Amino acid sequence: MHPKRLIVAITGASGTLYGVRILQALKDSEIETHLVMSDSAKLTMAAETDFQPQQVESLANVVHVAKNVGATIASGSFVTMGMVIAPCSVNTMSEIAWGITGNLISRAADVVLKERRRLVLMVRETPLHAGHLKSMLQVTENGAIVMPPVPALYAKPQSIDEMVDHTVGRVLDLFQIDSDLVTRWNGLGKSI
Repeated sequence: MHPKRLIVAITGASGTLYGVRILQALKDSEIETHLVMSDSAKLTMAAETDFQPQQVESLANVVHVAKNVGATIASGSFVTMGMVIAPCSVNTMSEIAWGITGNLISRAADVVLKERRRLVLMVRETPLHAGHLKSMLQVTENGAIVMPPVPALYAKPQSIDEMVDHTVGRVLDLFQIDSDLVTRWNGLGKSI
């Protein structure tokens, strides 16, 4: 039996906190996390958070260099639960949509798709033009799940952390990983 492994990639799009929070949520779990951060992710992280790349790397079980297309996660024989890219830049999404595998993030995503494993892209861009939408459609037709980090306001979040946690919990739901991060919808509580 293979260990439960999840690939977590962080690109340079705004929202690096999503990737960090996924790693934090899985830190003491049975899930072996494999982290890949682009150079752009490290720049964005510095602009948006107080985290240093080394701190984030310490949350993962295994860290891969984004330029190393020969890493374990670049092969289908390395069994994983799948991959989440949080956040996912439009550039990375477009590479995945059209089969361009120029770095470890897009290569690992391509492998996840060809092996029919779960790939979740937290695409972080707005507004969208037709090219973005075409790439979203193409990557979805390839088998990925496009999940922009949209807050669930029915949960009445009181902070950014609560909004991030809820979205991260919903991402983990897609991999059938239980967490206590999600406020579940219980209906409106009255007949309509």
